[in-house]
Amino acid sequence: MKKIHHSKVVNLIGFPIDLGADRRGVDMGPSALRIADLKLKLEALGYKVIDSGDINIQIAEKQKIVNPKLKYLKEIIKTSHRLAVQVEKVLERRHFPLCIGGDHSMALGSIAGISAYCRRHNRVPGIIWIDAHADMNTDETTPSGNIHGMPLAAALGMGNEKLVHLHGFAPKIKPENCVLIGIRSIDALERENIKKSGIKVYTMADIDKIGIHRIISKVLKQFKDTVDHIHVSFDLDSVDPTIVPGVGTPVPGGLSYRETHLLMEAIAECGCMSSLEVTEINPILDDKNKSAIFASEVIASSMGQRIL
Repeated sequence: MKKIHHSKVVNLIGFPIDLGADRRGVDMGPSALRIADLKLKLEALGYKVIDSGDINIQIAEKQKIVNPKLKYLKEIIKTSHRLAVQVEKVLERRHFPLCIGGDHSMALGSIAGISAYCRRHNRVPGIIWIDAHADMNTDETTPSGNIHGMPLAAALGMGNEKLVHLHGFAPKIKPENCVLIGIRSIDALERENIKKSGIKVYTMADIDKIGIHRIISKVLKQFKDTVDHIHVSFDLDSVDPTIVPGVGTPVPGGLSYRETHLLMEAIAECGCMSSLEVTEINPILDDKNKSAIFASEVIASSMGQRIL
């Protein structure tokens, strides 16, 4: 993979969805990130920032759950398709799409748009998925019916046809071009999906043993030869809840402050990230917006902010 000199124009796309989760509040994540001066931080790094506002999503109170194994499927499919179209357009303009959410069901649309763009331009997409959860459930394995636990499985071609074939094709990504980092909470049946897929997973235990820098260096080296577009899907719950209390589904024992920044700085140094999404910020559970402020700083790290 050649070093990508990606656009100095960043396109912010808000996706204020909480339909994929049980706990309400992550729909306010895009607003919390804007309040945390995300735009100013990126402008300070020399980027031009275009804020496209938020994609309109109907709230849960206006809808019925038709299938308890796929809650709010219709609205999630409809709005994810809109997001896919928008991400594709941004990439066609050679701008950098930065999607801010919202729960992790957002990845259905962002990855569909990225993959469609890559298909048209004969590029191979790769995903670095940073998360406490693998999000590899299907409607057959899910204990909750929450679609935010399914987007990665869907991107790989596993699960409900409507999710899998979102935006008209499947699969969106090959398992060898996808890496999970920071995983520490996996459902029993989901574990079988992960094993079946053959996807590479670095758990928190792996990070403890061999270190975050060695892991991300290995991943970037592997992707260098196989991938033309790296998409980073960053779920804030990958970070320890002592640092970021305001997340949708907090799990103890996550990435430290420095591990998170080191991870993102390494991605920035490689110069090969072509799109980014940040998910699961929940201001209701937060303390004076500190989780969104941390997330905005992490985004800045991934876009080239340095200590020196």
